[in-house]
Amino acid sequence: MTAEAVTEGARAARPRERQVSQFTALTQTVHEAGLMVRRQGWYWTQFAVLNLALIGLVTAFVLIGASWWQLVIAAALAVVLGQFMFIGHDAAHRQIFASGRWNDWASLVVANLYAGMSYGWWQHKHSRHHAKPNQVGQDPDIGTGALVFHTEELTKPATGIVAWFRAHQGWLFFPMLLLEGINLHAAGIKTIFGRGEVKRRPVEIAFVTLRLGAYLALVFWVLPLGMAFAFLGVQLGLFGLYMGAVFAPNHKGMPIVPKSSKIDFLQRQVLMSRNVTGGRFVEWFTGGLNYQVEHHLFPSMARPHLRRVQPIVKEFCATHNIKYTETTLLESYGIVVRYLNKVGLAARDPFQCPLAMEFRSAR
Repeated sequence: MTAEAVTEGARAARPRERQVSQFTALTQTVHEAGLMVRRQGWYWTQFAVLNLALIGLVTAFVLIGASWWQLVIAAALAVVLGQFMFIGHDAAHRQIFASGRWNDWASLVVANLYAGMSYGWWQHKHSRHHAKPNQVGQDPDIGTGALVFHTEELTKPATGIVAWFRAHQGWLFFPMLLLEGINLHAAGIKTIFGRGEVKRRPVEIAFVTLRLGAYLALVFWVLPLGMAFAFLGVQLGLFGLYMGAVFAPNHKGMPIVPKSSKIDFLQRQVLMSRNVTGGRFVEWFTGGLNYQVEHHLFPSMARPHLRRVQPIVKEFCATHNIKYTETTLLESYGIVVRYLNKVGLAARDPFQCPLAMEFRSAR
């Protein structure tokens, strides 16, 4: 979808009062269907099952001892920790408990104590993303760093190795995710030990220090030095790849919103999000984030209800002529790679970039 399509979609829904009325009607339908009720029993069951899996992996790790079979344990641990992070994500969105305090503490425990990441750092970043997904200067997930997701803020063409890297960044994206696990830990540590405001700094420091210290101590106690580093490399690499492979299809390759554009909540959340099809396995693999459109419209909806609300939202979008995007997981990866390569090629000369001209014309 192009930037013009986003702008046209926003115009088609005017006046604003009608947009608000439409979303209010959709929200009322969802409430009447009982899809905003809590599912604490479901979450407690998931949490218990994951704890049993974690205990089993730790027990197997100790019993197996110095063996290269430990790399299988490392891979399984990456998946289990990823599943824990999905529960932490849901708690951060107030999906589990009616009490905001309970949800905050649940996220703190899961993110900091189980995964070794900073809940405060992640929540701040993720809240900004949800408020204005794919908007230049607002969504931190599309900020220019190692990768270029848009060309609007580029002021000079890249040269040399940087230009080559950008031209191939789509192909390099997934290999780079193998470093994302380290990056997630490092960003959290930098935040909680930094000078910025952290709501529960002592708790976050205590949880992260305990988690990382105990984990490293156990790994280096059970395994020889080289095998220990291999174990950590596999676990952290696959954890980062897993998280990136789940979150990338949701918005990468969807329209980029120019910094000055104003779009109503309904259009913003639907047009910038992509659902991923594939049934129950994909739903489990992605922690329910394959229903990205529904999650962005109703972020506090319990994960088990996203599957049930999808037909309602899809019919609503069809009725009101709002573009609703969904594709398979593998197809979404192809879209991400092609999009990043396209932007990377354009970033070599942003002043003659068709994408940049497209963004500017949409203002």
